[in-house]
Amino acid sequence: MRNTFLPIVLFSLFFLGSCAGGPDGYYYSSPVYIGPGIGLGTIIAVVVSWSRNKSILWAIIHGILGWLYVIYAILFPKR
Repeated sequence: MRNTFLPIVLFSLFFLGSCAGGPDGYYYSSPVYIGPGIGLGTIIAVVVSWSRNKSILWAIIHGILGWLYVIYAILFPKR
């Protein structure tokens, strides 16, 4: 098993830090526009999928899944 513990811990810390409340314990959320396009998760998923499988079909499927596949690839490295 490769060193997957550190990325998981860092991801968890960043995720939990983004969920923390603002000053006085109140949560503040500003509206975010999410428009059409290709995100960072899609690009990383396609590149990782292509390097692992060398298949365009799998790269497209994994690109749709995005960050879910990236996390899967980190947790279960190909041997």
